[in-house]
Amino acid sequence: MKAAYFVKKGLVEAREVEDATLEQDTDAVIRVIRACVCGSDLWWFRGISDRPEGTVGHEAIGIVEAVGDKVDNVKVGDFVIAPVTHGCMKCKICKAGFDGNCPNVEVGGNKGYQSEKLRFKNASALVKIPGQPSDYTEEQLNDLLTLSDVMATGYHAAASAEVKPGDAVAVIGDGAVGLCGVIAAKLLGAEKIILLSHHEDRAALGKEFGATDIVSERGEDAVKKVLELTDGYGADAVLECVGASSSIDQAGQIARAGAIVGRVGVPQKEPETNKFFWKNVGWRGGTANITTYDQEVLLDAVLKGEIHPGKVFTKSFDLDHVQDAYEAMDQRQAIKSLLVVADK
Repeated sequence: MKAAYFVKKGLVEAREVEDATLEQDTDAVIRVIRACVCGSDLWWFRGISDRPEGTVGHEAIGIVEAVGDKVDNVKVGDFVIAPVTHGCMKCKICKAGFDGNCPNVEVGGNKGYQSEKLRFKNASALVKIPGQPSDYTEEQLNDLLTLSDVMATGYHAAASAEVKPGDAVAVIGDGAVGLCGVIAAKLLGAEKIILLSHHEDRAALGKEFGATDIVSERGEDAVKKVLELTDGYGADAVLECVGASSSIDQAGQIARAGAIVGRVGVPQKEPETNKFFWKNVGWRGGTANITTYDQEVLLDAVLKGEIHPGKVFTKSFDLDHVQDAYEAMDQRQAIKSLLVVADK
């Protein structure tokens, strides 16, 4: 089978590798229809973090080709979302709604999605989509693909920050996750959604998704602007979708006393957090609970046409041009790169 393969810093190429097969009775094999590149993939593509050679990717939708003996939630032929998380959906943690922290996850399980076939561990985490890919438009397929990670991660930021109707919400980060955080804040009833963005194309999409205000200023000027927009109090909830120490620091400055910061940006390093103490600001988040959010909220919202997160895909590539897909995101030529792996 063909798969995207990480060779070294700055180089990903399509290679022929061994076919994905069932290895455990809780596995499923997925024929991938669509996959994509994640902003977190750029960390090792840029050499910021280490990664061994091998297949890559952690977001996909596709058709089930085989299932292990203990898999009872999907069957061969089903159209499914393959989440980045692999919760068993049976343990105490999963039942509490935190499948992103399932203790029964195989180490190294969430990779190799940018390929023609995927061995998916803990197939209980797969989310069944009604019908077949041919029943959906390309735009709808894009919406569904975001439910494998980015839309659910944006939702996790909003859920962690306990966004509620009438809130003033600030979103730090105008990448795909931050933009999906705007969608999530609107879905949860926020009245004012302030997107901190320095790029016109991303700010425009943020407005389309529901942002009421755009703050293009940087540093202290950005803090002052958010405070002006919230009558001097700060935001009722802050979605931190970057992970840099500077953005977490900024989140603490723009949160009102008693607010909660929902963090989903993968941290570069743990920041100093004393400032949160003095304002009674909560700070929570982490790995998103993809299967739980998809099953409870997001799949239904996409199927009803209430949200259209697939608009974060601004460039499309096939597997043979996977290097171009990474470079487009690395050079900010694309908000998020789509990989069309197979015909629907």
